[in-house]
Amino acid sequence: KGIDISSCVCFLLQAALFAIDLLFEKSYERKPIFISGTIVDRSGRTLSGQTGEAFVLSVSHMNPLCIGLNCALGATEMRPFIEAIGKSTTAFIICYPNAGLPNTFGGYDETPEVTAFNLKEFAMDGLVNIVGGCCGTTPGHIRAISEAVKHCQPRVPEADIYQDYMLLSGLEPFRIGPYTNFVNIGERCNVAGSRKFAKLIMAGNYEEALSIAKAQVEMGAQVLDINMDEGMLEGPAAMTRFCNLISSEPDIARVPLCIDSSNFSVIEAGLKCCQGKCIVNSISLKEGEEEFLHRAATVKRYGAAVVVMAFDEEGQATDTERKVEICTRAYKLLVGKVGFDPNDIIFDPNILTIGTGMEEHNDYAIYFIRATKLIKVMHLVSGGLSNLSFSFRGMEAIREAMHGAFLYHAIKDGMDMGIVNAGNLPVYDDIDKELLLLCENLIWNRDVDATEKLLAYAQGIEKYVVEDVEECQALVDRYTRPLHIIEGPLMNGMKVVGDLFGAGKMFLPQVIKSARVMKKAVGHLIPFMEKEREEMMALSGSTEETSPFRATILLATVKGDVHDIGKNIVGVVLGCNNF
Repeated sequence: KGIDISSCVCFLLQAALFAIDLLFEKSYERKPIFISGTIVDRSGRTLSGQTGEAFVLSVSHMNPLCIGLNCALGATEMRPFIEAIGKSTTAFIICYPNAGLPNTFGGYDETPEVTAFNLKEFAMDGLVNIVGGCCGTTPGHIRAISEAVKHCQPRVPEADIYQDYMLLSGLEPFRIGPYTNFVNIGERCNVAGSRKFAKLIMAGNYEEALSIAKAQVEMGAQVLDINMDEGMLEGPAAMTRFCNLISSEPDIARVPLCIDSSNFSVIEAGLKCCQGKCIVNSISLKEGEEEFLHRAATVKRYGAAVVVMAFDEEGQATDTERKVEICTRAYKLLVGKVGFDPNDIIFDPNILTIGTGMEEHNDYAIYFIRATKLIKVMHLVSGGLSNLSFSFRGMEAIREAMHGAFLYHAIKDGMDMGIVNAGNLPVYDDIDKELLLLCENLIWNRDVDATEKLLAYAQGIEKYVVEDVEECQALVDRYTRPLHIIEGPLMNGMKVVGDLFGAGKMFLPQVIKSARVMKKAVGHLIPFMEKEREEMMALSGSTEETSPFRATILLATVKGDVHDIGKNIVGVVLGCNNF
């Protein structure tokens, strides 16, 4: 207590700022903050490898009164970096260099007069507000500097810099503004989305997994998504280890990270390892306003931008109206109650799967594109592109064509960024015309039979279902009861379907078709099973008042979710087993 200014000069600067902000919130009156970094040599990088501009973006969320550089360099060597920092901030600029560069014995030979002359030039050119001395400077240097600059006018900071820009950083700055093209967020460092990455992480081969991250950056990812949500992983530890390894690879660490998890403890683990200004993906209103506000405030304290999912207490938004309603509510809470910078907010209105064979999914792409146009008024819009084509997992040519067609239209209506497989996005005009028409009919739901045509393309067959079941019924020595046909060839067939789907050799439309085949086969057998049950009840002396079933099981999925397919299969099997 009793201090007037908090000055931060340390290597763990973001951790120190986090702690200071926490103290201000809980115990102390807020005081102005001075932040000073160190450019270690003429390369213009900090000890951890950041450029001066990236350093400024990493700490600007604390709204420092003053920001600048000290140590390592003399005034002459420091000048270009002070100029660059001044162009990146609205704060005042502080500069206290060494007395030149050290000599061969580690001492400093620059006289007070030389140091004072150099810093006076800084002041005369309007570069600085506060000047001083670091290593090698003496009371004589400070007196000379004071005398040299006492009549100079201080720098007048810009009132606003990069207005309406989202400012991110890894080792280098990344600015997203009104004229920025679509931003590629590389998706392959995701244990849920990349088998290769998941296999390496599960085996503990994190160093090899870095090659996937590097490949994404080399193929054009401007931001790198990291996701460690896997039931067999210790998420926070995995996120910490991988992010720390990334920080040691300049070719990867130069881009901002997107810390991606449905578990907020995993997100925090990632935030603690990000030296730049990253993106958090994501928070939502799913668990109510109180938890939403708490998480948003935590993200803000770390200085990250945030993705907000169109999800609230009632569930995931699927139609346009609900998407806009939830995002509007979230925006008002973030800006009005948390004090979040509007430029640091990204909305994800949920790209959901189409081509599933379920009618209620047919307009999902349309809903997203329409919502994007309306939400764009508030700020940036993103989405996970691979969700769109999940029905065709493993059929990469179709998936890429769907992605290319969808992005062409979504970007025109305001989609700013997306989680994509960087380097694998086709040019719209290069997509085969026949395939493009098929994809666009599906995306825009122009053809009521669009999904069925894709299912036919996937070559599902149900023409001979009844005939095949009757053939099995005729084999009374092998299948003495109708249930044996279900438990035998039908379940064996579904097991093959599941194995092929898990291996990426069969696709969701074919799984749906197979489920329909099984349902049709079971439907043919149900009258025979009912007759068998009545005969067994008669033999046992049971009456209608006594339930013929073993027990009652309640099955449910989220309305319209693709997991409804699996639920229905389980229901059929349970029903066949007298539940």
